[in-house]
Amino acid sequence: MQFYVDGFRGGNPDIKNAAPGRRDRQENAPLPEKVDVLIAGTGPAGLCLAAQLSQFPEIDTMIVEPSPCNIIKGKADGINTRTMEMFQAFGFADKVKRETYWVNQTTFWMPDPENPSGIKRVGRVQDVADDSSEMPHILINQARMHQLFLEYMENSPSRLAPDYNWGVKTLEIDPDADEYPVTVTLEDTGVNWGETRTVRANYVVGCDGARSNVRKAIGGELHGDAAHQAWGVMDILANTDFPDVRQKCLITSANEGNVLILPREGGYLFRMYVELDKLNEDERVAQRNFSQEHMIAAANRIMAPYTIDVKEVVWWSIYEIGHRIADKFDDIGDGDRTSQTPRVFTAGDACHTHSPKAGQGMNVSMQDTFNLGWKLAHVLTGRADASLLHSYAGERLLEAKRLVETDHQWARIMSAPATQDELDGKVEPRFIRQFQENLEFTGGLAVKYDESSLTAEPVHQALATGEEVGRRFHSAPVVRLSDAKQMQLGHVAEADGRWRIYAFAGEGDSSDAGSAIHKLADWLESDPKSPVVKHTRKDEDIDAVIDLRAVFQQTFDQLAYEDMPSLLKPTKGKLGLTDYEKVFCADHKGAGDFYDMRGIDRAKGCMIVVRPDQYIANILPLDAYDELAEFFAGFLLPA
Repeated sequence: MQFYVDGFRGGNPDIKNAAPGRRDRQENAPLPEKVDVLIAGTGPAGLCLAAQLSQFPEIDTMIVEPSPCNIIKGKADGINTRTMEMFQAFGFADKVKRETYWVNQTTFWMPDPENPSGIKRVGRVQDVADDSSEMPHILINQARMHQLFLEYMENSPSRLAPDYNWGVKTLEIDPDADEYPVTVTLEDTGVNWGETRTVRANYVVGCDGARSNVRKAIGGELHGDAAHQAWGVMDILANTDFPDVRQKCLITSANEGNVLILPREGGYLFRMYVELDKLNEDERVAQRNFSQEHMIAAANRIMAPYTIDVKEVVWWSIYEIGHRIADKFDDIGDGDRTSQTPRVFTAGDACHTHSPKAGQGMNVSMQDTFNLGWKLAHVLTGRADASLLHSYAGERLLEAKRLVETDHQWARIMSAPATQDELDGKVEPRFIRQFQENLEFTGGLAVKYDESSLTAEPVHQALATGEEVGRRFHSAPVVRLSDAKQMQLGHVAEADGRWRIYAFAGEGDSSDAGSAIHKLADWLESDPKSPVVKHTRKDEDIDAVIDLRAVFQQTFDQLAYEDMPSLLKPTKGKLGLTDYEKVFCADHKGAGDFYDMRGIDRAKGCMIVVRPDQYIANILPLDAYDELAEFFAGFLLPA
């Protein structure tokens, strides 16, 4: 973690210096008349987007929420490994790891063939495969996760905070307006209930749930089907003789349905998803008047001979499984994409809904806006043309389809009764087999973006076989040269909208003046064709847009920091202080060798270009200067 770059200041280093001229947020202060970005909804998608944009005080961001405050309990709970990698970029992954329940093993229970009215354990599966990520799969109260984003916003240079008790009622887009073309009518849901205000915005993002008014305003509809199956969910404090209550469990009974157990943070609380009744084609779950008592009774029937003695129901809800996806993720029709750029977007449940049992809803929602946030920042700060924003729908729609299709299959397997061969142990149960096959997906690690201006053709993939172009950058251990600190290389990336170039040195390269790393750094720093020179403004730090980091094969005691090129020890900030944290080398204490773990070509080395949302955009030889310049020129504007 780096601070003091602009001078010493005591106190919490997470609290950034406040930007001048920020909005008056005192009670009774008027709402702004114009904003750059208006976000509807303070769920995971909305807060993830707001947190990113809060780091850009030059972007006027507003986030509205009809509720009077942050939620307290309930709703989603699972955070997969990919989202934990994203949390690292926001700086609160360690706090999340400390406070949460880690899902290490998943156990599976089925009817006992010798006593079909009861259940028995039939298998265990390691929940996070070895070296799939340095991060755990965790469970957390969604309200706490919201709070972490809210604190990040509060501590940002813009001091961003939600406007509670305001919801989007309608919006209109003026196609002829170049600035603030979206007029949003906000409705007061608080003390002055029903009163309206209008705010004009350059961009609007609807993170306002499955009944999204933003989606409706742009003519979007959710399409899909329902499983016509009622499920209950409850967070409970209870005593039980069920032995695996502190492990994630998938339980299927002979005739009573299924239960999913998810232990929660704090050591005592756990969540149960309980299968209830099948619904008729024309029936909605609300018509059945299910209660928490129905759920508890059903859970005890399913888990026999074990029992659950519930002491407190912290939160509960009844829902019906549905799998739906919006026909559009922004306001532009397919035929208009060459002539118009989007102004209104939807994210999260506003554009895709599914069952909660695969634990993907909150994760995919945040990944939607983690994808969109840096693109909006690029456009609004003049680094990229507005056409860049087309890539949001192009990339995230495909992932939403994958989510809905996979969840559709998983939900039906979860609800299907066991076959006799499964009960007799003649074949592996389908839900164990499917769970294992889905591990990469449920970890959030299956995302792969197609070739585009942001994701290059994998011409040089052989230089880094374990870092696939289009997938997220897979971190591995390194040692920082300046202070011999063991760390994960991927943890240098922050949610700050910057691109990263990780330059891996070839064999024998110690960054002497004639080496490939030294030549690359010198070219990036001074050549007129360099993307660093071309896309960085004169008044900015040299790594403000593109951040170069170098990794060497030697151990820290075999390299000389003084031999490193100046781009790898740049001077930054108001005081012109040297940044000592750009150079890394092989781990010398056995944590792992990056080159071996990720298939980096030892003889030649390579460059790995990583997007601001941690996905690999390109892999190039160390001397591919023209290709590197051409790649960045495909979407970045000259400074």
